Amino acid sequence: MDENRDPVARGTDDSVDLYDIATWEERSRLDWFATKFYGLLVVSARAFVILLAIAILLVQFALGGLAALSDPWVGVFVLLSVVPAFALAAYIWHADVTMSEPLPLLVGTFLLGVLFAGFAAIFNSYTQPLFSWIPLVGSALFFYIVVGPVEETVKLLAVRLFAFRSDRFDAVIDGAVYGAMAGLGFATIENALYISQGVLESSGTDPLLQAGQTAVFRLFAGPGHVIYSAFAGYYLGLAKFNRENAGPIVIKGLFIAAVIHATYNTLVGFVPGLASLVYPSVTPVMAYIVFVFIYDGFFGYLLYRKLDRYRDLYERTDRHDSVTFGVGEGSQVAETGRTGEKRRMVDGAEVGELSTAETNDSDESADETDSLWDDDPFGYDRE
Repeated sequence: MDENRDPVARGTDDSVDLYDIATWEERSRLDWFATKFYGLLVVSARAFVILLAIAILLVQFALGGLAALSDPWVGVFVLLSVVPAFALAAYIWHADVTMSEPLPLLVGTFLLGVLFAGFAAIFNSYTQPLFSWIPLVGSALFFYIVVGPVEETVKLLAVRLFAFRSDRFDAVIDGAVYGAMAGLGFATIENALYISQGVLESSGTDPLLQAGQTAVFRLFAGPGHVIYSAFAGYYLGLAKFNRENAGPIVIKGLFIAAVIHATYNTLVGFVPGLASLVYPSVTPVMAYIVFVFIYDGFFGYLLYRKLDRYRDLYERTDRHDSVTFGVGEGSQVAETGRTGEKRRMVDGAEVGELSTAETNDSDESADETDSLWDDDPFGYDRE
């Protein structure tokens, strides 16, 4: 946009070289060094975060938190406990009408979701005592202030550090797909921790029976992580293609996911028990299952509506170059979907490119912006 350019750049024609005055590009050896050094710093920071997450996971194994996973049957229970979450993530992947996301990006996001769960576990464990002395509302405050925001942030970080930077992340809805995969990874390691700890702490009961019972309860907890992260991921995708408002959009997505997450954690602690008191014929386990179905079903439906609206508009753009929003004099025409973008198949072949008319000033501004961000190691503004 023209208003994002320096006054000198706006008021000077292309015949004047504004390098190092009002514009910048890589020219000299010092420029080359600065660019490469910046890239090295970013890559090193990213590698440090991942290595730290791996170290935390190894420490959990060393301290016995995941020791029970050495039993193959415990591993089977862990896998069974994430079947519903996997099915939900698969559905969200299927709902992506743009194109199939590559398996390496999906698996990589899943693994980062597994690894980054350790950050949330440490932060939660150290901050929980700060809320334990608060009567009545201490747990709820802990869920809303710590658990929800922290866990949703680390899951979104799993998307941001890897898949987000890829050129295959080329549609808003892709954010929901990768968010769901990060949520699946988080749910997998969380279930593994609960089941493993339940086995290690079992006394007087068959360890495998304890593992099975814990797995049944965790069976219903996993889909929630997928739903929360899909919401946050969708807004991360929205931010990628609306970079002028990227920060507020990401915060909005995290806020939505964290509130849904924290509300679930708060209500599940007393609603099933309260329902059993009001209706004695309903056992706490039955009440828990019904509550989870209703809660996840409601927000799962809202997520479905959001994805369905995107799919509907995307399919319209396959038939028309533009979509009209509103009626009468207040209607607006917005070019969406494939218009002005390259859509690539899985093998990388281009399947079409439509361009839109822009003003000369907008073209110049876009060219300058792209030249600055094409090699950005963060990849935040890469389109």
